[in-house]
Amino acid sequence: MEGSGGGGGGGGGGAGVGGCLGLGHGGEAHIKGTHTHGGRYVQYNVYGNLFEVSAKYVPPIRPVGRGAFGIICAAVNAQTREEVAIKKIGNAFDNQTDAKRTLREIKLLRHMKHENVISIKDIIRPPRRENFNDVYIVYELMDTDLHHLLRSNQPLTDDHCQLVGSPDDTSLGFLRSDHARRYVRSLPQHPKQQFRVRFPTMSSGAMDLLERMLVFDPSKRITVDEALCHPYLASLHETNDEPVCPAPFSFDFEQPSLTEEDIKELVWRESLKFNPDPIH
Repeated sequence: MEGSGGGGGGGGGGAGVGGCLGLGHGGEAHIKGTHTHGGRYVQYNVYGNLFEVSAKYVPPIRPVGRGAFGIICAAVNAQTREEVAIKKIGNAFDNQTDAKRTLREIKLLRHMKHENVISIKDIIRPPRRENFNDVYIVYELMDTDLHHLLRSNQPLTDDHCQLVGSPDDTSLGFLRSDHARRYVRSLPQHPKQQFRVRFPTMSSGAMDLLERMLVFDPSKRITVDEALCHPYLASLHETNDEPVCPAPFSFDFEQPSLTEEDIKELVWRESLKFNPDPIH
């Protein structure tokens, strides 16, 4: 059963899923929905994927992306008239790894408030806490996604790999896991390649920045502040328009003792920050 309010009957008094297509303003096709939970939520069948979102998100509901997690749909926030993207993460708490990945994404994006980082607009509060299985995250709607920007039809070959060469023992010191160090040592050994030979037309400034960034040991890698002050980025560096985060990010939720139920509770609390209980 995929929806947080259940399928077919819609857990909270819904009458099933509307699966027909209609025409929106300007002739754009959109998917009609069925109200559930006393009209507070609406279910949509988006090409076989059940979406159940707060009633304030209105058509046109249309798919704009797909990934291993499920599907992303565009919608309109009727209260703000803003177009948004809604990502459904189905069965988000089936295992600890996926559950923690969902929580990590929420906490990181809520922490990074920056114009160049996509922002979370809402985490849709589940209709019923006891049936909380699917997570719906609402983002600002972007014109494209990173997958389309980076996608290439060129296959990867050995000519594209490992440039920095295999790390030596001194470069592995930051790895706290003996198993990880053994694994890295077991990989085929490759010498470091000369960047100037590989990229003969690259400017000296770009070459220097690249060599400082592509360092295996993060403690020896150029820092963000140092990179921003590098001569190659001088034309992009603007000290008055580079906000600094006031506090470091906390990874306290990464502790292995957290169970799927613990993580579900933390995600539930995140949804309450956007949708608190009404004050009577």
